[in-house]
Amino acid sequence: MKFFVDTGSVEDAKKAMATGYCDGVTTNPSLISKGDSRPLEIIVKEITEIVHGPTSVEVIAEDAVKMIEEGQLYASWSTHVVVKVPCTQEGLKACKALSREGTPVNVTLCFQPLQALVAAKCGAAYISPFIGRLDDIGHVGLQLIEDIRCLYETYGFETEILAASIRTVEHLTRVALAGSDVATIPYGVFSKVLSHPLTDKGLEVFLADWNASRPS
Repeated sequence: MKFFVDTGSVEDAKKAMATGYCDGVTTNPSLISKGDSRPLEIIVKEITEIVHGPTSVEVIAEDAVKMIEEGQLYASWSTHVVVKVPCTQEGLKACKALSREGTPVNVTLCFQPLQALVAAKCGAAYISPFIGRLDDIGHVGLQLIEDIRCLYETYGFETEILAASIRTVEHLTRVALAGSDVATIPYGVFSKVLSHPLTDKGLEVFLADWNASRPS
């Protein structure tokens, strides 16, 4: 399973990569707009130079022709760029065209299994189901991951499931157990992946015992 950090911050990308278990980055217009007013191209190039892994960059156009143009531009910035398009009719038209050109596409804002099925048929490299947002409206977000996994295995699609809208470490654990190929994680959650009070307590005890046994 791959871990991506969900951020528009170059600094967060650096910190995530320093952990040794970050495999890529996902961004979106909201994340990019927070605190970095530099041109998108500069931000994306800096992130891809740090990460050297898949970096999703989302189009902002609403029609397929302009989405394709945007996607082609983004892909020209780095071989690591994955073009992100919404799971809409226009988005999937763009997905099909870009995929045929050899540009990997991440179809985002997926909330039900048939969206994931159609995205795979249109050549998506990744599908991004938003589990936290489903939980927010009383649905079970994890069920969507399990349903997509079942569909993809049944029909032999190679599209990777990229679990998004992850709010907690428990969310991350559950999507891993459900068979997600990738999870994209806000840096605040990413930094807590290894945290456990018993690990901290165990280290305290080991160090205290060691120090107590040494001559002063």
